[in-house]
Amino acid sequence: MDDASLKAPPPSESRAHSFADLVDLAPAAAFIRDGEGRYLWANHAYAHLYDTVPEEVVGKYIEDLDAPADADQFRALDQEVISRGTPVRHTLCYRRHDGGAGRAVGHRFPVRENGQTCVAGIYVDVTDQLRATVRRQEAEENLQALRDHSGLPCALLSANGRVVEASAAAATLFRLSVHDLVGRRAHTLLAPEPGLGLLHRRWNGLIARRTRRLETSAVFVDAQGLQRRAQLHLTTIGHSTARARHVWAVVTHQSLAHEAHPSLTAAQIRILSLLAEGSSNGDIATSLHLSRQTVDYHLSRLRHLLGAATRPALVARAYVLGILAPRAWPPRSATAAHPSSTV
Repeated sequence: MDDASLKAPPPSESRAHSFADLVDLAPAAAFIRDGEGRYLWANHAYAHLYDTVPEEVVGKYIEDLDAPADADQFRALDQEVISRGTPVRHTLCYRRHDGGAGRAVGHRFPVRENGQTCVAGIYVDVTDQLRATVRRQEAEENLQALRDHSGLPCALLSANGRVVEASAAAATLFRLSVHDLVGRRAHTLLAPEPGLGLLHRRWNGLIARRTRRLETSAVFVDAQGLQRRAQLHLTTIGHSTARARHVWAVVTHQSLAHEAHPSLTAAQIRILSLLAEGSSNGDIATSLHLSRQTVDYHLSRLRHLLGAATRPALVARAYVLGILAPRAWPPRSATAAHPSSTV
């Protein structure tokens, strides 16, 4: 057996014609050139790269369509295919018709056309895909930097309420490591309190896309059992599905960590609100239609429950424990419906 018998069989002309018929209207750019770099055939996708039609490409040489540096590169690749007689797969960098840098991936392979060995090629332009990938990576890096270095406790939650990502500040808030916080179910981080039902309904509204974002509050429990009320900004991300897949939760304000205390009654919270507004005992009694003795009793109970000996101390404790909303006037309960929920 001689060396000639070991060579790859020559490409057939029927192969070139079959290739042209197959990819004439394909979205991938395809061409056939002879050994001199002259176009014998091009499909519509290839001509579109040069903002023209196939008839305007056929008969031209590489240099008629491409810049000198690109033309030299393309000629070298053609010669490599002809000399090797085998297909070549590679990634191609080139200058696009609009002047921007382009990237394409595909194959060149030998074919027979008009009795001579020519080069056929088929490529997919991945420039826009690569740009989108780069933009996405940059956006993810910016979001990660914001999450990790803003100092705000924040977490990405799945639709079923599991922590997917968390900032170091969020882990610190719960006295956990980031590793231990990620994967936790959010409800295990909440203290049982009357506002949980409302929070659950609002969460369902977010996931069902009845609202896009809202501000609310919740009482957190850390790893040591201490509680704190936090103001939360919840925002859905992704709009390609009927239901939200993830929600970003950002803590915009948090109270002082404290031991759990009995839930205050609506009357007691209203008394604290009026007290913070500067009302006297008599004004509070009149506003709530209570006797002075009843108001005095409630104030005594509040001083015991909150560990505050004076009226100013009661107001201060009400704010640092998150009982009263920190950014509202006139003073009101931190659990009242927030006016900035957005549909």
